Amino acid sequence: MKQPRYLVKDLYTADPSAHVFNGKIYIYPSHDIESGISENDNGDHFDMRDYHVFSMDNIDSKVTDHGVTLDVKNIPWAGRQLWAPDAAYKNGKYYLYFPLKDKNDIFRIGVAVSENPEGPFVPQDNPIKGSFSIDPAVLEDNETDFYIYFGGLWGGQLQRYRENKAIELPAEPANDEPALCPRVAKLSENMLEFAEEPHDVLILDENGEQLKAGDHNRRYFEGPWMHKYNGK
Repeated sequence: MKQPRYLVKDLYTADPSAHVFNGKIYIYPSHDIESGISENDNGDHFDMRDYHVFSMDNIDSKVTDHGVTLDVKNIPWAGRQLWAPDAAYKNGKYYLYFPLKDKNDIFRIGVAVSENPEGPFVPQDNPIKGSFSIDPAVLEDNETDFYIYFGGLWGGQLQRYRENKAIELPAEPANDEPALCPRVAKLSENMLEFAEEPHDVLILDENGEQLKAGDHNRRYFEGPWMHKYNGK
């Protein structure tokens, strides 16, 4: 078995998504900078101002850093904190989906577009309508249907919402109540909006019952990722 290999040593990166575009591997991580803020559960210490894209010809080749591909200062609706992104390809264009706090410190999901998988990416003027929370991940079901999964608790703010609406006293459900779920929505044909209201992604236990909020070992927390293999 091969020994683990460090791909990036000169930047603080986390939560990468990887895709094969044009026969090469492209990696889309978050990028953290030392903030000087004490660590807390809301993630206020994360000072994430931009994204770098990395590529490799194959899993054994050298890594190319394509530099800053999207900067928070170029996003019209930006507040702070670019957390973990994902990318997708459709009809000759590449789409970067990213969570970012708006000017009211509320996480939304934005989209930026490029002609190239490494960018640079040009952001839309506004976040996706009806979007919230963090960790977008996009599944291509076929060449025309794309679905976006998202959501994260605590600093990811998922506990602030019920049925896609903000609530007045945000908190996780009681331990004996159903756990909060990640969300999924079909994307519009132009890849820039939700084509429908987001739905819960139900996670069931061995008895077919939805996981409870107090089941901290198994209930959803953050970072959804979908993979299609042999029709499943």
